[in-house]
Amino acid sequence: MDTKTEFMEEQQMFGHPKGLFYLFFAELWERFSFYGMRALLTLYMVNVIFEALVARDYAAAAVYSSYGSLVYASTVIGGRISDTILGMRKSIFLGGVLMALGHFVLAIENNMAFYLALALIVVGNGFFKPNISTFVGALYKDGDPRKDSGFVIFYMGINIGGFAAPLLCGWLGSEYGWHYGFGLAGIGMLTGLIFFWNGIRKNVFGDKGMPPSEAVLEKKVVGVKQKVLVPVLACAAAPVIAFLLSSYRPLGAEGSFFEDQNIVNVIFKLVGVTILLYLGYIMFKATLDERKKLFMAVLITFFMTIFWGFHELSGSVITLFAERNVNLSIVDAAQTNALNSMYIIILSIPISLLFTYLSKKKLNPRTPYKFGMGLAFAGISFYILALSGGSADENGMVPFSYLLIMYFLISVGELFMSPVGLSKITDLSPKRIVAFMMGVWFLSSAFAFQVVGFIGKQLAVESTDANVGGFESLDIYINGFELIAQYALGAAVIVLVTAPLMKRLMGDVH
Repeated sequence: MDTKTEFMEEQQMFGHPKGLFYLFFAELWERFSFYGMRALLTLYMVNVIFEALVARDYAAAAVYSSYGSLVYASTVIGGRISDTILGMRKSIFLGGVLMALGHFVLAIENNMAFYLALALIVVGNGFFKPNISTFVGALYKDGDPRKDSGFVIFYMGINIGGFAAPLLCGWLGSEYGWHYGFGLAGIGMLTGLIFFWNGIRKNVFGDKGMPPSEAVLEKKVVGVKQKVLVPVLACAAAPVIAFLLSSYRPLGAEGSFFEDQNIVNVIFKLVGVTILLYLGYIMFKATLDERKKLFMAVLITFFMTIFWGFHELSGSVITLFAERNVNLSIVDAAQTNALNSMYIIILSIPISLLFTYLSKKKLNPRTPYKFGMGLAFAGISFYILALSGGSADENGMVPFSYLLIMYFLISVGELFMSPVGLSKITDLSPKRIVAFMMGVWFLSSAFAFQVVGFIGKQLAVESTDANVGGFESLDIYINGFELIAQYALGAAVIVLVTAPLMKRLMGDVH
């Protein structure tokens, strides 16, 4: 071990690697930008972009799901490029610049600028998101018992940004105009990049996150160095993705196979199949022990997909439900998106300490049991929303307290699953493909947005009236929430029943 490495290992803060806290603040501001924009996105589409359409809820659901799917599907490509060409540091910088540009373009009042902005965020997120999470795992040695709690702390940073952004961007959007809210999100992204650059300048990351080799960066493809070619192709992809997002209408006539499929839906399904085939190839080449662990990595990704499919309704269906059928006084509908992150902030440290305490007592539940409990919390949270209809007033408006309880329960479920899953992906994946597997982990959110789009279309309250509400919309939402609860609880039962088998496949990974 060289002197530089030893020095790096001595840089600790609050019992964790010092680099964790630079990544914490970089991710905090990146998530500020992402969630600030997301809080406004569905409301902006329903009330501005598709205001004149009768099927405005349907159109907004189609674009929202396509955008969300592509945002997270792009992480697979970005993760692979990081593994083989750029390394984590350069990937994070490239992604951050593209995302900031996307948020600023979103501040332009033009429909085509709207789609181009979403496309820039899609490409940028593909480079940024899988690499900063992988960077956290790289700060810890294999088997370090602090890793789970380190990811929970990192996760708290994500949610501080997720809490502040809807409140501030929502307030700006409401008081001064949508585009001021979007502009503030762009400033948040630039702030995140400054924190990351400052960490590199102070050398808190040591030799972590560097490209595979300088020769790879300098290697020429069609006469262009790869370190130049990758950013050029990334920028060139944005107009193509913008066109795909604007093509939200179904490809086929009513009654046909493509009745409810747009271009992005079809492409995404093909990409999903390709990724699965590639994973199969990787598993075929792997050793038996690697194969078992990779299978478990794929399995927990699948269960995470189910959870996110219901959780991500917060940015679409639940936001519209809040605007149309919830008595809001302290916050507006966009600002209710801060509730999830508020609870994560409150609960992150206690649950992190709980996991640490249980580990010392050798009572910490294995990952499959945590996943089962997380899905159960999600199911119960939607049952709470389904019960809210019994307390509706004469205008079909329900008390805000139901939304508060719902977000509390689903946030507990999230803390049992997402940060733990992030940690386990780095443990279960061979080092040579860890960034790619982190991309596959985020692919669960991409598939989840297909679920979000499907549910959003089923719960669409079609009208050109900007103030849709009353018992008609309430009945649509309440019936949908009850069905969601049943599916989530059913998935929880399956996970808990098969948990003993999954424990054996995970081997020494807790």
